[in-house]
Amino acid sequence: MPTLAAQTLLIDADDTLWENNIYFERAITAYISYLNHHTYSREEVRQALNRVEHESILLLGYGLHSFTHSLITCFERLSASPVSPEKHARIVSFAQSIADQEIELLPDVAALLPLLAQRHRLILMTKGNPEEQADKLARSGLAPHFSAVEIVAEKNPATYRDVIARHQLTPATSWMIGNSPKSDINPALEAGLNAVFLFHKDTWILEHAALSAPPAGQQLIELDGFASLANIF
Repeated sequence: MPTLAAQTLLIDADDTLWENNIYFERAITAYISYLNHHTYSREEVRQALNRVEHESILLLGYGLHSFTHSLITCFERLSASPVSPEKHARIVSFAQSIADQEIELLPDVAALLPLLAQRHRLILMTKGNPEEQADKLARSGLAPHFSAVEIVAEKNPATYRDVIARHQLTPATSWMIGNSPKSDINPALEAGLNAVFLFHKDTWILEHAALSAPPAGQQLIELDGFASLANIF
């Protein structure tokens, strides 16, 4: 049975409500096979791509446009020959395969989210390209369960403080729920919120970080799946 009275739950989207990174990983695997580099190992190519992705995020933000830019840029840096129109189209197709994916809700989300919405105030809080994230939310069928949607460029303490102020949240009864230590948990705790870390085995490597200890008076709960939220909320 739930143990908490009405709370405000800020809930992440990608890899918290639906699968996301597995599609990028599949595209990257296909991309590395296509590159078939004879100088660098697959691991070295992946490391190079990770570095380029970090650069692209700073330049272009998140989303498929940034990811496509990363694939092309990495290819240019590692390939001895220029990216021909044919190769360019093939690289773009790897990113397009992600856009073509159906929304796959994570286990127990469809059943539990409506129950959470009956007991608590739910706000979707995700980062990324606004059009892409809004489209995924619409296709997921989950939009009616949220009282508000926040699609932000980055999840950092300042962003969380803005959301707290904009929605007049009481930090002591507000929680950020997500799978990313870097974006969902640590900055939310720094901003004064409580947090729930939902483990996902395929969390994007650029979102990996050690979990921060909650400051005095705040709570951090670690769970192994969405269904476990029913025992708390």
